Amino acid sequence: MDVERRSVKLLITYDPVPELREAYFNFVLGEFVPRLEHLGLKMSESWHTAYGPYPLRLLAFTAPDEAMEDILASDVFSNLEDRLKEYVRNYNRRTVLGRNRFQF
Repeated sequence: MDVERRSVKLLITYDPVPELREAYFNFVLGEFVPRLEHLGLKMSESWHTAYGPYPLRLLAFTAPDEAMEDILASDVFSNLEDRLKEYVRNYNRRTVLGRNRFQF
């Protein structure tokens, strides 16, 4: 695979704050995901943990490596990330080389 065009995956995990459930859903579905897609990230997965000591949510977005770096460094992404943190606990994000399988 050409290194310049490899796809990377942004993995975001967190636990939504129960008391903010409605505002959380409104923000994530109405603004967070659409604006990330507008920046060039493609949502590839969304998971809910039903059992076990893991984060309740896992969101995965893909983009070419060079685009991901620019997006994560942008003020728009930083603002969206800060706003998401207002509705969640145990927030974590990382990037990994994209694979066509579940990644955590």
